[in-house]
Amino acid sequence: MVSIDQIALEVMRNQMSSIAEDMGVVLRVTAFSPNIKERVDCSAAVFTPEGEMLAQAEHIPVHLGSMPASVEAVIERFGTEPEPSIQYAVNDPFHGGTHLNDLTLVRPVHVDGELVAWVGNRAHHADVGGEAPGSMPAHATRVDQEGIVVAPMVAVRDSQWAEAFLQPFLAATRTPAERRGDLAAQLGANEAGAIRLADLIERYGVARYRSMTGGLMSYGERRMRSAIAALPDGSAEFSDYMEWKGDLIPITVEITVSGDELVADLSRSAGQVQGNINAVRAVTGSCLSYAVRVATDPTIPATGGAHRPLRLVTTPGSIVDAVAPVAVAAGNVETSQRISDAMLGALAPFAPDRVPAAGQGTMNNVLIGNENFAYYETVAGGQGARPRRDGQSGIQTGMTNTKNTPITSLDAHYPFTITRYKLRTNSGGTGAYQGGDGIERGIRFDAPATVSLMGERRLTVPWGLSGGGDGAAGEDWLIRAGGDRTHLPSKCTVEVEPGDELVVLTPGGGAWGEETQTQGSRPD
Repeated sequence: MVSIDQIALEVMRNQMSSIAEDMGVVLRVTAFSPNIKERVDCSAAVFTPEGEMLAQAEHIPVHLGSMPASVEAVIERFGTEPEPSIQYAVNDPFHGGTHLNDLTLVRPVHVDGELVAWVGNRAHHADVGGEAPGSMPAHATRVDQEGIVVAPMVAVRDSQWAEAFLQPFLAATRTPAERRGDLAAQLGANEAGAIRLADLIERYGVARYRSMTGGLMSYGERRMRSAIAALPDGSAEFSDYMEWKGDLIPITVEITVSGDELVADLSRSAGQVQGNINAVRAVTGSCLSYAVRVATDPTIPATGGAHRPLRLVTTPGSIVDAVAPVAVAAGNVETSQRISDAMLGALAPFAPDRVPAAGQGTMNNVLIGNENFAYYETVAGGQGARPRRDGQSGIQTGMTNTKNTPITSLDAHYPFTITRYKLRTNSGGTGAYQGGDGIERGIRFDAPATVSLMGERRLTVPWGLSGGGDGAAGEDWLIRAGGDRTHLPSKCTVEVEPGDELVVLTPGGGAWGEETQTQGSRPD
């Protein structure tokens, strides 16, 4: 048995995380699309030979919590003895993916012929085909309407793209040159990670590396069990709602804490719908990981070990555990936000000094394109106020962690003009600690295009907590060149002409605490 001290374990943890961070840097700086290069809509991680998360960069929660499912799907399809120098691709939501835009490349890492780890990265491709530019048509009821489905398959062998993967993928998209560039960036990020990881393992030796990574997994599990044990035993339930064609679709979660284990039961949530707001189980699992870290201790290493004390209960065929062939594009980007909101609402009684009020609860997806270009962006909003701290304004919250696309980049890449971009004053809830404000963004079109919106919190509002007020609901408007104004639903696909303007008003965050609680005693 190799002896490991705490300092050596911490050094190893940081070394592993830095490899994932470096992979993300390579991916970002070599990507072609503004969505990856500017918005950083991508994530990277390192995994054990069995597919458990070993280390991650601080990228996007909904990516990272679900990426182990991609590795597991590859192992299930190709076995436990993969060829060296091969990379696999997957985006199939029902076999390791989340939604079709998020393509994951996974690469085994060998040292002296022995499989010692996997590296992987996930990137959101702005268009993967389907019935509308951006691959999130609001009318879709089946996943094949949303674009090309990539079941786990060989993507690269000996540094050469496999034609069975590359040609269909490029043929499906409206922007093949951009897709090819982003794919090359993903390939390079995994190669960089594999080289760094192999160098690290060779310095330590395989035996010591295995012992230390096993120690990291056990350490993450102990930290999480300790954090859960500090919560009071008991159960709490919370329901929140998705918006679909004017109806409210319930997501109900019951959290049960017993000793050092936590169960999240979503089995009473609504059944899957004939639409694209269905989330696969991997997405729901990522929400559980995120919510528990918020309510306990975000410094706990985000390893597979930290997931072991958590149990997720869902009903297959539900909105939180969708089964093929339903559409799922918004399940990843929108339903994930509501699942995490519901989980945090249920966790609030267990950790009232840690759980914040609801943030904007949506990614405000805007997709614009035609046969020549595809633009994708998620617009930031208000963060929910936290115990003893105001929420931040104009920031991505919850299951996403992307940046905005700079206006200069938009001007260089797309045929439209940003007409307004500012904070939406007083959209955050009022209370002892204020919710953050949302954003007002306007886009005027210079060419005919198809616009798809995928948003939430238009019929409901981000809730306040501990007596705090609710944040404002979002709004979307289409102003035609002739002056006619149309109030758009939260999910729609519409055609626009030159001179038309889209205005997106994003929700504010909920407040925390009653306003009278801190009169005269607020900190700066």
